[in-house]
Amino acid sequence: MRILLVGAGGTLGSVVRKALVERGHEVIGVGRSGGDVLCDVTDPEAVGRLYGQVEGLDAVAVAAGAAVFKPLGELTADDFAATFRGKALSQVELVRQGARHVAATGSFTLISGVLTEEPIVAGAAASAANGAVEAFVRAAAIELPPQRINAVSPTVVEESLPSYGPFFRGMEAVPASRVATAYVRSIEGAQTGRIYGVR
Repeated sequence: MRILLVGAGGTLGSVVRKALVERGHEVIGVGRSGGDVLCDVTDPEAVGRLYGQVEGLDAVAVAAGAAVFKPLGELTADDFAATFRGKALSQVELVRQGARHVAATGSFTLISGVLTEEPIVAGAAASAANGAVEAFVRAAAIELPPQRINAVSPTVVEESLPSYGPFFRGMEAVPASRVATAYVRSIEGAQTGRIYGVR
């Protein structure tokens, strides 16, 4: 398959890319500052240009999403807007525009996260954006067929503990390689409208 992977150069994305390539897929990496194709996916016009640059896609997968972590009392309207743009709206736009560019039997794999179900202090914006992603996946799944759409919802990954560990006290981390198997399941499988939790 020919797969567009957003965030392919990140901590999780690089492991997902490796897993997909090892299974014989062609992966086109997308990033803001590095990758096979440069694109700021928070900009709808840039997403349009992205799809104009790549053809013959069988799948689109996202392994990145920006969120603001602050205590609720310190979160501003701009913080919430930035989080929704970076984690939810960007992924919605990749699907909305991508449905016209991905194969009729192709798929979309988005990313949410454990905070949808297990909120933490300073994670209100991220929890809200993750919930929006999961609700969108379930709704889009009834309109996209024969295209499919799922989300991967990981807990904090071991490789990210130096950066995010203090926010996830007492929560067991998982290796990025385990999360990558959920991407493989979503891309190569037959299910749609699913949220694959990796805990």
